[in-house]
Amino acid sequence: MQPPLEANGAHLISDEEVQRFRLDKVTPHNGPITLAGYDPGWPALFTREAARIRAALGGRAVQVEHVGSTAVPGLAAKPVIDIVLAVPDSSDEPAYVPALEAVGYVLRAREPGWFEHRMFKGPDTDINLHVFTAGAAEIDRMVLFRDRLRNNDADRDAYLQVKRDLAKRTWRHVQHYADAKTAIVGQIIARATRHGQGPRHDTLADHSE
Repeated sequence: MQPPLEANGAHLISDEEVQRFRLDKVTPHNGPITLAGYDPGWPALFTREAARIRAALGGRAVQVEHVGSTAVPGLAAKPVIDIVLAVPDSSDEPAYVPALEAVGYVLRAREPGWFEHRMFKGPDTDINLHVFTAGAAEIDRMVLFRDRLRNNDADRDAYLQVKRDLAKRTWRHVQHYADAKTAIVGQIIARATRHGQGPRHDTLADHSE
């Protein structure tokens, strides 16, 4: 049996595919997505997590970035702080996983076939901590998208409209909602690339949106 189709003709991944890379049991969402208005406190939550990550890993934390919609002032979002962490080798879990676990982070996903991605949940704040190897193309892609939304009102408004329209629908998995945004994300990244925009990497010191 083919998986169900989204309105744009793309296949939604199956329950088995959703579960494949997760280390915890995935429970179907079966509902709309709740978007919160932009909270000016979100950058401070990132700053606190970034400090905790850097304290745990020291020099192994090559790069720590606030990404996703909570990193864009004025943009409604799921109230989950998305963070990208670059380490020397994300496939070398003994080099960083125990140190993160010691301060309360929990490894929830392992995707060897996608930039050796690992994902953690946080100890006290609702976050998604995405770990990649330093230099992975996906890091620059996430930062480029964030910066485009921060600096281009038209693209930010277009993305927000798509998010709001999609959020009203009933989704079996939150991942289906995320996957449904692939087209608009790709279009915005393509425009940023055409206009010569490169990613601007935040530092812990200058992150004060």
